[in-house]
Amino acid sequence: MIYMDYAATSPMSASALKAYCEVAERYYGNSASLHDLGGQAHYFVEQARAIVATALNVKSDGIIFTGSGTEGNLLAIVSLALASKKGKHIISSQAEHTSVHAALNTLEKMGFVVTKLPLQRSGSIHVEQLREVLRDDTALITIQHVNSEIGAIQPIDEIAALAKESDIYFHVDCVQSFCKVTFAQQVDAMTVSAHKIAGPKGCGAVYINPKICVPALTPGVTHERGLRGGTLDTPAIVAFATAIEDFHYKLQDYEALRLYLQENLPTTCRMIECGEQLPNICGIVMDKVEGQYVLLRLNEAGICISTGSACDIHSESGTKAILSMGYTMEEARQFFRISFGPKTTFKEIDQLLAALTNI
Repeated sequence: MIYMDYAATSPMSASALKAYCEVAERYYGNSASLHDLGGQAHYFVEQARAIVATALNVKSDGIIFTGSGTEGNLLAIVSLALASKKGKHIISSQAEHTSVHAALNTLEKMGFVVTKLPLQRSGSIHVEQLREVLRDDTALITIQHVNSEIGAIQPIDEIAALAKESDIYFHVDCVQSFCKVTFAQQVDAMTVSAHKIAGPKGCGAVYINPKICVPALTPGVTHERGLRGGTLDTPAIVAFATAIEDFHYKLQDYEALRLYLQENLPTTCRMIECGEQLPNICGIVMDKVEGQYVLLRLNEAGICISTGSACDIHSESGTKAILSMGYTMEEARQFFRISFGPKTTFKEIDQLLAALTNI
């Protein structure tokens, strides 16, 4: 099989898998236990916490390990919203990950009002439009860094400056951008996930500024600053840290792969271009053919792709991102996504192009 669905998940690297197996076999103690095996596990967890913090350019006491990027988004968004004393208004975008919308839906049921901004045709939100919808009771802004469907990069530094100026909490979903592209400004919370960078599934982390007194969503739990219950998965956490240290995002290589694909696409296909975007995520629309049909035909040819975020595969409304950009519902249903990884080759793209030509 040719794998071109790295935005959904990536295979574990050899070093991460080795670290996972070694820790699972030798250092199986509960990191909260007081005996020696527990102490060893605790040591490895704290070393990993420091590695995640360094990668995010934050202090390690703000890092909380989670079971996924989804859990991290839910934890950060709901906690920050409840921690704010400013009011019950939240600003986000129409193209956020499903987990972000789930958190916002929960908060709406608690009396919060959510403003969801559209994307411009360039794939990014308009910062001035965001400024215009700010209110005295705006408690939180939550905007993704990189869109998982089209790779659009949002102007996080500008938004962070605006949030700081207005004394509003700012959360950034960094699941797709972590270890690939950065931003300079400090923000109040960030979410990351291990399996997007060749780490294990079922492991992620969220940074919440430790200066913010956030309420426990489940009062009485004792792990991770009292914000998350359950025994920590030490092998997965160590494998996550190992993946971070080994991961290298070669921008020029992905730009070359993207350009080659774009220049040789069949005339029935067109790539969604954004002002700024991660080059390994390629959103494509095929005229008069639904994206799900393209996926099935390519799967028959031994090529793995997707029709958007894996968390949205059961949606019949097409991809949120290009709908938000102003594309039609028909175009959204014709959308499919190609996403490259470190093992993607030009030969594989040639095979992909041949299969697309036959659809």
